Amino acid sequence: MTVLAYRFSAFGDVAMTVPVITEILEQNPGLKIIFLSRENFRALFADIPNLTFKGVNIDEYKGFFGMRRLQQELDEEFAPDCVADLHDVIRTKILSRIFKQKNFRVQIIDKGKREKEHLTDIWNIDKKPLKHTTERYADVFRALGLQATLSHRYRTVSEVKEGVGFAPFAQHKGKMMPVEKSFELARVLARSHKVYFFGGGKAEVEILKSWEEKISNSQNLAGTLTLPQELAKIATLKAMISMDSANMHLASLVGTRCISVWGQTHPYAGFLGYGQSLEDVVHVKDLTCRPCSVFGDKECYRGDWACLHELDVQQVVAKINQI
Repeated sequence: MTVLAYRFSAFGDVAMTVPVITEILEQNPGLKIIFLSRENFRALFADIPNLTFKGVNIDEYKGFFGMRRLQQELDEEFAPDCVADLHDVIRTKILSRIFKQKNFRVQIIDKGKREKEHLTDIWNIDKKPLKHTTERYADVFRALGLQATLSHRYRTVSEVKEGVGFAPFAQHKGKMMPVEKSFELARVLARSHKVYFFGGGKAEVEILKSWEEKISNSQNLAGTLTLPQELAKIATLKAMISMDSANMHLASLVGTRCISVWGQTHPYAGFLGYGQSLEDVVHVKDLTCRPCSVFGDKECYRGDWACLHELDVQQVVAKINQI
């Protein structure tokens, strides 16, 4: 049986598909999965038996006719037996509909939109954890008749563990500890641990370069590594400190413990790194307005960003010192 699965973004969400696909392939002998995504995510899927990664520039397939062309190309190249839509956005809705019209069996993820809207309602004070995103992915494969029992444990890649990684940035403000707090955290940690900085954007790289100059026993890796090199380095860390962002999920992929910092968002929405512990989550617990956002992209209705400014860096330091 050959399953075509697709998810195009975001980085962290795509990374979360990896342990799901790995375990499903192990539990279903004879199964082959073709994973369709953006080419720059290829390294996430390296060395998974019975998986073929198909990287595309999705912007080359615009609109209905672009998706129809993509469907034809995928059918001709791989001849899948069925389809797993792990994204359910406009583009994949069109692609999935075309596959259905061609009489393919198609299953689509239930992202729990209404549940998440209720969870992030600031007037809802009865917060309850929702289904983890990896289980939502697994449900799609279960609906196709496949065995999919997830372990929710990450796998250690490297026995060598030294130093602490720190990824202080996130795509949205609502997920990110104030820069001055992050700098103070790095400065304190570097007194007893080698600290490696991770980041992506040009502005982030410049900030982290300046931190490296100001903080002894630290090294900036942002902007210096390819994705495979970054994964290899994270695998050797004693721990990673990350916001609710992609580096948390990269740590899970290579079996490194992650101390995760959360602001507007909350692990209850289902995005905690695979195998990571709630005990390693750092957040302001007594704010009833949290979470107010699934993605950290909303303005603070209070206006004071208490969920970020009241974060205590000593909580992170204490967890690192216990490792």
